[in-house]
Amino acid sequence: MKTAITKIAIAMSGAALLGGCAGIHSHRGEVLSPQLISSIQPGVDNKASVQKLLGTPTLASQFTPDDWYYVSRDTLDIAFRNPRVEKQTVLHVKFDQAGNVAAVDTTGKELVDNIKPAGQQTATGGKKRTFFEDVFGGISTIGSGTGGQGGDQGGGGQGQ
Repeated sequence: MKTAITKIAIAMSGAALLGGCAGIHSHRGEVLSPQLISSIQPGVDNKASVQKLLGTPTLASQFTPDDWYYVSRDTLDIAFRNPRVEKQTVLHVKFDQAGNVAAVDTTGKELVDNIKPAGQQTATGGKKRTFFEDVFGGISTIGSGTGGQGGDQGGGGQGQ
C-alpha cells in the first residue's frame, strides 16, 4: 500500500514539473486577421476609416508620418528562456498627401532576428587589474591631492 502511494506521489510530482516546462503562449500587439487586412482598399480608404477599423497604429514613422505600422506577435515563453516568436504580422499602411491609402503591405516572421552577443566578456583597453587592485587600489590616492578630494592643490584656499 505504501509503495503504491509513493509511486502515485512521484508520478504526480513529475507531471507537475513537466507541466511547468510546457510554456506560455502569449499575444502582444494588434489583433490582425486576414479579413481585416484585405478590407483596407488603396484609393478607397483614408486615415479616419483605417483608424476606425484597426484603431490607433502601433507606431507611425518618424520620418514620414504618412506610414502607419500595426504589429501583431505571438510568442512562446518557456521557463528561464527568452521568448520565442511563433508568428508575427506587421501591417504597413502607406498614405498619400491627401490622407488616402496608397499601399498596404504585410510582412511576417522573416524580419525577426535573434541577436547573440559576441562572447561573455566586454573587451577593454588598458591594464588588467586583479580583484584586490579593484578593491584596495584607490586607498593610496585619498588625501594625496592627485585625484581625490582633500589635499592642498585644490586652489582657492585662504593662503593663496
